[in-house]
Amino acid sequence: MVNWYWIDLLGTGVFAVSGALSALGKKMYHDLFGIFFVGFLTAVGGGTLRDIIMGAYPIAWIRDPNYLLTIIGSVGIALAGRRWWFGRLRRPLLVFDTIGIGLYTILGMQKALSFAVNDWAAMLLGVMSAIFGGVIRDTLVNDLPLIFDRQVYATACLAGAILFWVGRSAGVDPTVNFWLASSTITIIRLVAIRYGWALPRIN
Repeated sequence: MVNWYWIDLLGTGVFAVSGALSALGKKMYHDLFGIFFVGFLTAVGGGTLRDIIMGAYPIAWIRDPNYLLTIIGSVGIALAGRRWWFGRLRRPLLVFDTIGIGLYTILGMQKALSFAVNDWAAMLLGVMSAIFGGVIRDTLVNDLPLIFDRQVYATACLAGAILFWVGRSAGVDPTVNFWLASSTITIIRLVAIRYGWALPRIN
């Protein structure tokens, strides 16, 4: 059985790391509050918007202190490791962001479905959960949000959401279905980064 709570905390931590790394990439070494703030908004932005749209109150990070503790710990890991193992990863920000969107797309979709949202709306809410934190992150550090580029980004999330819906409709084991759909998003995104895949340009 999928433990959605622990997956939510895992996704929160992964996105917090990506936000902190993005801030560090902008040389915000001496602004600890700024680094935390970017990490915090990256971690909770998408899920908060999803819950507001659905009227899902109270929002998880407000009622449960474990979310804030996870964000603090994840930002601390990013700070502590920036000169060591993060430096050994190729484009570490994209790696953590890619893992995050894989987890959060399906997590957000599942939560939407639990609120009796129709299937198509649940897919869109899942994609929103995954990408909106990154939009906030990139805007805060003055980068072009990835969703507004031609990269295979939201498209990967939508593909995974559709796969999750198909598996759910076919009665696939929930745990298998979650990891299959989430991994599909991550793999599509990583392959797209590796080979420079992009969506067609509209003239």
